[in-house]
Amino acid sequence: MPSEQKVHLEDIHKSGHTPTNYGALGTLITVFFFWGFIAAGNSVFIPFCKHFFHLDQFQSQLIDFAFYTAYYIGALALFAYGAFGGKDLVGKWGYKRSIVYGLLFSALGAAAMIIAVNANTFAGMLVGLFIVALGFSLQQTAAQPFAISLGDPSTGTSRVNLGGGVNSFGTTIGPIVVAIALFGTTAAITDEKIAALSLSKVIVLYSCVGALFIGAAALFYFAKKVPAGILMEKTENANKALYTLLIMTGLLVIMFAPVFNSYKTDLSMSSDAEKHAMNAYRMKWLLGAMGIVVIGLLSANLRARKNSAGWGAMQYPQLVLGMLAIFVYVGVEVAIGSNLSELMKQKEFGGFQSSEAAPYISMYWGGLMIGRWTGAVSAFKLSNKMKMLLQFIAPLVGFIVILSVNKVADYDIKPLYYYIVCVLIQIAAFYISRNKPARTLMIYGLLGLTAMVIGTQTTGLVATYAFLSGGLFCSIMWPSIFSLSIAGLGKYTTQGSAFLIMMILGGGIIPPIQGKLSDVIGIHQSYWVPVVCFAYLAFFAVAVKGILKKQGINYDITDNAVGH
Repeated sequence: MPSEQKVHLEDIHKSGHTPTNYGALGTLITVFFFWGFIAAGNSVFIPFCKHFFHLDQFQSQLIDFAFYTAYYIGALALFAYGAFGGKDLVGKWGYKRSIVYGLLFSALGAAAMIIAVNANTFAGMLVGLFIVALGFSLQQTAAQPFAISLGDPSTGTSRVNLGGGVNSFGTTIGPIVVAIALFGTTAAITDEKIAALSLSKVIVLYSCVGALFIGAAALFYFAKKVPAGILMEKTENANKALYTLLIMTGLLVIMFAPVFNSYKTDLSMSSDAEKHAMNAYRMKWLLGAMGIVVIGLLSANLRARKNSAGWGAMQYPQLVLGMLAIFVYVGVEVAIGSNLSELMKQKEFGGFQSSEAAPYISMYWGGLMIGRWTGAVSAFKLSNKMKMLLQFIAPLVGFIVILSVNKVADYDIKPLYYYIVCVLIQIAAFYISRNKPARTLMIYGLLGLTAMVIGTQTTGLVATYAFLSGGLFCSIMWPSIFSLSIAGLGKYTTQGSAFLIMMILGGGIIPPIQGKLSDVIGIHQSYWVPVVCFAYLAFFAVAVKGILKKQGINYDITDNAVGH
């Protein structure tokens, strides 16, 4: 392995004003692109599977279910290895090698997808996507703390934001590239187009995806400027945390099994009463799964406070509350976007067809890119005046990019012009937050909460913009939550990172819950689910600030941002 440089976590966190390793950072953010590109590309792949395999809407959603559940399983496996083997696998391999292995594992998933397409099996495709996401799980467990370690810890969130901005660019162009690759157009994907699709194109698509994974792995492996990032700390006993997570996993399997098995049920010819009964059945088990996660984590931390031995990173309240924050954040981010198409079909929201709603959905996901571009500016060594200028210009450029992408796709972008008001609000919020994780998360959480309440209480363009702005306010939450959650963990940092990656599971639970709730109270009022999610995220921002202060970590003072 070229450039193997062993490091200690203490050296990373006590580094003070360590200069940013831009060469390594530039290589690292390529993997951020893949996460967004593949995940967003699923939005095009879902309607193909729905029509080709004769699935209902819930059954087609199992693609996202399998994809996001893999993150949980992958991160849990990494932690279990460390707990039983006494060594942190990511720390043993190093950040660099872990990312290389993760990319190669994702390439295996692409190969599995090709085999499944040849075998004409939907279950096989789910397995292939599951393997791809398992590789992503390993990559993310290593990449997040790696980005933070590549320079001054106080600007770590900015480097993660930079990666997030590239991730969002992948999210923006992913559906377009996949649509062109499969159908030769970005126009509405009709049943006729899907029926006429040659499976050879799907095989070519995933062959190219697999080749890109292998190419990225080679780029990372041979990049001399990327340090190995090997961590020397010995993994402490965390058997209690492991057993708790294994029990939670067993209970989650029990909850998920009826939901997963119900995908075999064909509701196309069922009565409304039968459909309602099945939706209620599925929602009951999904709510049970969410309850297991929330109650399991909170009870674990309560027990760890009484006796920290055997709990590892879970003894830190900032991590446990942060795990719930990641669960909620990923859930609300996916839920808002996944339900927008159905919302826009309602008469009071314009009565749009799916193809007509596409630019609105694109602007929602593009909002994530706009916000992350704003936050990424601080990752570069610039004067304060230049940073302030670019923090104003970057989101406006991002807005223009989103409009341009939709214009190229031949969509009507005129209704999106006034969305610039929401972008300006986001810019003002960023200036007020002053790039401080706790303050940023609190302000954006409150803005997201306010936007969702406005959306539930109004209709038309005002409500549409309110819901779309959820993308802007979600945009830079991930690095803020991540940095706050692993602050002060020391030798438990990579273990805590794995725990946080597990909670991407929220993307497989919260969106279906909102979808099923919409069958009961309507799609419009189902957006009270995001209201609750943003409320928790704002609460976490306030609570974690107090928790870290008690540990001598003050995120309001840049120089003490890590505080080990």
